[in-house]
Amino acid sequence: MAEVDLHGDQWPYVLTLLPTDLETEARACGALRRARGVKGAAELLRLFLAYGVTRLSLKGVVAWAVATGVSSISAPALYYRLRDSTAWLGRLLAKVLSMNLAPIHGPSGYHLRVIDATVICGPGATGTEWRVHAVADPTAGSLVNIEITDCHGGEGLTRAAVQPGDLVVGDRAYGHARGIAAAVRDGADVLVRINPDTIRLYTAGGQRADLAWLEPQVPAVGAVELDLQMPEPPENWRSHQAWPLRRAASWTHVRLIAIRPREGSLIWVLTTAPRERLDKVTALEVYRLRWQIELLFKRLKTLLDFGELPAHTEPLVRAWLLARLLAAALADRLVNIEPAFSPWGYGIGVK
Repeated sequence: MAEVDLHGDQWPYVLTLLPTDLETEARACGALRRARGVKGAAELLRLFLAYGVTRLSLKGVVAWAVATGVSSISAPALYYRLRDSTAWLGRLLAKVLSMNLAPIHGPSGYHLRVIDATVICGPGATGTEWRVHAVADPTAGSLVNIEITDCHGGEGLTRAAVQPGDLVVGDRAYGHARGIAAAVRDGADVLVRINPDTIRLYTAGGQRADLAWLEPQVPAVGAVELDLQMPEPPENWRSHQAWPLRRAASWTHVRLIAIRPREGSLIWVLTTAPRERLDKVTALEVYRLRWQIELLFKRLKTLLDFGELPAHTEPLVRAWLLARLLAAALADRLVNIEPAFSPWGYGIGVK
């Protein structure tokens, strides 16, 4: 991230890209209960970003801050501030990322919620260490929620915090019966891509749906759909265990839509939305919206270097990740300002 110096000469311009309620949000989230060692929320955030975008230790950041007159905070105090500021950093990140999402027209009558996650691994990692989970509203061009978990925080529709009237859109990681059924119980509808081998589907007559039989009937151009029933696994079920249908916790009516991309493979999309509210063509168009948030993640990760995590345990890693993601989002705004935004490249009068 050396191209954009967020904590040096660019700082006055960075401030113009931040929400105007910076101080109020910091106090509401408990990040700034008192201004000891810092002048206010802006100075505190500047310390966090310096820690996130440089290789300085906490002591190094404090030394830099004292030398430049930014603050007189101590290293232990900065540690505790970071520990108590993850909620604030998360809300700031969601607001800044929302500025990079363009509103998209969705189906009427629904509140669209696109859910996705990206994996972050540190130096020497042999698998997933952290996940960034995000929920976006593509019709408003905003992020509804962002959350960072360790490797045990799996992807699932329960993270979407759905409400009645929502249409939750996700990829195959969210195509599991338990999460789909939970979203439906909360009053939402679901639109997800599925792997036929990881979800059980049945006809109205109680026969297991033979998707291998249906596959040859899917044309090269166009889509076909089936009305099916989806059983929810019992509460104490584990993914490696078999269970009889009589123990199903619930049954949900679903529509399975099949379509072929140009290379000839097969994509299965499942929805709980009724046909009169979401026909198959519209459903497939809406599913494509999930790429908006996925491309946002990809763009941010080109600005980030997660190979140098400062630690492997909480709470520093979580705060560092949030600060680094926020720095990347701000850098993206600084280097990719739309011409219509302003010829001078920042928001005059915002601060």
